[in-house]
Amino acid sequence: MLKRMLITVSMLSLLFSHAVYAGSVHTPPDKPEQDSKELMYQDMLMLFLLPHMQQKIDEIYAPLLKSSPEIYPYFVDVQDVQRVNGFRGFHFLITLNVVPTVGPHIAVGEDRLTFDISPVNPHNVKLISWKHLKDPKKSDFPPNYQDLLKR
Repeated sequence: MLKRMLITVSMLSLLFSHAVYAGSVHTPPDKPEQDSKELMYQDMLMLFLLPHMQQKIDEIYAPLLKSSPEIYPYFVDVQDVQRVNGFRGFHFLITLNVVPTVGPHIAVGEDRLTFDISPVNPHNVKLISWKHLKDPKKSDFPPNYQDLLKR
């Protein structure tokens, strides 16, 4: 009887502790639940830009975290796209909001990156501006992930 009660208390404690930290796990922003051509093109673009985003995110978070955060394409929101040289021109500016994560999708901040995509750029992509919008907060990390923070 005592053993069963201890197991029940342990399970309730585990469930309660999970509920306390469940709010710190980042969930993807509202996304369409049906596929479309537009969504497929956006997902392909994110895959194309992912290495360029990751390079800058690694640099931004190096002083803040002991390991590099991950970027998942579904945690990247397109803020703005401009066709620089008019109809059917192949020079674009794209601004993205990026939410990098660690572990089980724990958000570690937010950043805004603007890329110039053009046939005249080497490899067609150039980061032209970035803004770090939000630092990681210790309170957003479960205890077993707080050792990832440098401060």
